[in-house]
Amino acid sequence: MTKRRSRGDGGLHWDEKRQRWIATASLGYDPSGKRIVKRGSGKTKTEAKNKLKEVLRDHEDGLAVAPTGYTVANAVNDWLMYGLAGRDKATLDACTILSRTHVIPAIGARKLRDLSAEDVDRWLAAKAKSLSTRTLQGIHSCLNRAVKRAMARDKVKRNVVELCSIPKGQPGRPSKALTFAQAEAVLEAAAGTSMHTYIVLALLTGARTEELRALTWEHVFLKGEPDASPPIPPYVAVWRSVRSGGDTKTRKSRRTLALPARCVEVLWQQWEDQGWDRLAAGDDWEEHGLVFPSAVGKELDSTNVRRAFRAAIDKADGVNAADWTPRELRHSFVSLLSDSGVPLEEISRLVGHSGTAVTEEVYRKQIRPVIQTGAVAMDGIFKVDPER
Repeated sequence: MTKRRSRGDGGLHWDEKRQRWIATASLGYDPSGKRIVKRGSGKTKTEAKNKLKEVLRDHEDGLAVAPTGYTVANAVNDWLMYGLAGRDKATLDACTILSRTHVIPAIGARKLRDLSAEDVDRWLAAKAKSLSTRTLQGIHSCLNRAVKRAMARDKVKRNVVELCSIPKGQPGRPSKALTFAQAEAVLEAAAGTSMHTYIVLALLTGARTEELRALTWEHVFLKGEPDASPPIPPYVAVWRSVRSGGDTKTRKSRRTLALPARCVEVLWQQWEDQGWDRLAAGDDWEEHGLVFPSAVGKELDSTNVRRAFRAAIDKADGVNAADWTPRELRHSFVSLLSDSGVPLEEISRLVGHSGTAVTEEVYRKQIRPVIQTGAVAMDGIFKVDPER
């Protein structure tokens, strides 16, 4: 006769409804007094026993077994929903787009427990045929962070994504700079448009587009400080950006720049035009003190700026507007200064690169020393007609 199992040893039975063998084992009681029962199922007795052994092994390792159907898509969606709390909207949007465009459609159906390093390698290799290296880094990061979060919550034993290298992707869009002739054509084409002042300031000061979008009038000093010793020319304090928290890209990116005469001229016109815009908007106007707001005073986003920029330079001679973005005005600034013989160290200070100390001791009224090199050079490049 077959010896009867002891109480708590578990059992093996056929489930008519599910048409599967069910192996069970009792592991005692939880704090509420409810019996802890682990199960494994299979089409055969052996398969059911093996599944139960796997479940028990996970339990002994301290792993709270995830639901059988817990997939990569579940892990990624859980991370997007709860793992990005407190991050700014731009970060959340970027992660959501990358995850739902590249991660979930390709490997989302894979059970998380079954995801292997080979799966990830094949997925990245396939994506490398059409995506840039930077985008590959982004989608790898999204999957890695999602699986790492799932592992911390005992959904999976280890994170295989960390074991995978990121392949080299397709070359990204190369940055380029306007020649002097193209720069003049762009400035001429933009005259009279809503983007004219923005383009002039970006091209002649090298400010980042994220810094210009956040620029406020309280950081623009069109009269300078003529009574200071020595006198301070008109200047702009580039101390803010649209990044989370409002700070610049790095602490060293904070800089105070003298304004070329052409910038002063267009900024005065911008001040006047904004007054008329404020009257036209009436009660719809939202005052934020921005130098470059929308038609109702709100902050512009990158899409607004890019679209308006291309429309403004659409008729510029020798320039295909579709091939250019606002950030390339900054590259053009560096190129034009370099062509004019400005030392690289000075250019680095002007554009706020983190490798060079841009700001110096706090000067009068908390204003850092005004770097005048760029304004002087740009006044020589873009000569202002004194009769204008």
